[in-house]
Amino acid sequence: MQTDTRTEEKSVSGNRCPWARSELDIVYHDTVWGKPEHDDSRLFEMLILEGMQAGLSWSTILKKREAMTEAFDGFDARIIAEYGEAKQQELLMNPSIIRNRAKIAALAVNARAFLRVQEEFGSFDRYLWAWVQHQPIVNAWTDAAQVPAKTALSDALSKDLLKRGFKFVGSTICYAYMQAVGLINDHLVLCDQHDNC
Repeated sequence: MQTDTRTEEKSVSGNRCPWARSELDIVYHDTVWGKPEHDDSRLFEMLILEGMQAGLSWSTILKKREAMTEAFDGFDARIIAEYGEAKQQELLMNPSIIRNRAKIAALAVNARAFLRVQEEFGSFDRYLWAWVQHQPIVNAWTDAAQVPAKTALSDALSKDLLKRGFKFVGSTICYAYMQAVGLINDHLVLCDQHDNC
């Protein structure tokens, strides 16, 4: 039996941003992406995941997220800050996670930098949200092609994070991070989640 692909596509995507196609994408899109996040542990997790994503698809990260949560001690920054060579080697042998040597080495570096920011500002949330005056930037894109990969704001955040010792925080990664944790609402205006964020 032949299926009308136009009907199938509409039923799968509904009023969502066009990148949300798989089941994991849809759940992430509807429940996480663009929603303002203020919990430091979640902000750290997303920062690590965005760095892990560099050069890969976000779908790959979502598929491996559960395994990475287990392997990375629940994304506990205090535990990860203590990772040494033995732990890095153990992680590089784990086929369920992203096994990139530079990204694995960056885990402890980023955890230590994260803890320093928490100490300086009282919370990472306070530091991060100050970049948008503690209010999400709400864009009104009508087409996915309009959504930028980086901006002057992500350039500035990237530069500051690098100065503070973070790794894998280039401007494109920072922009994706700001989208993910809700500093920037880049849901298309036709998407049901645009007004829900």
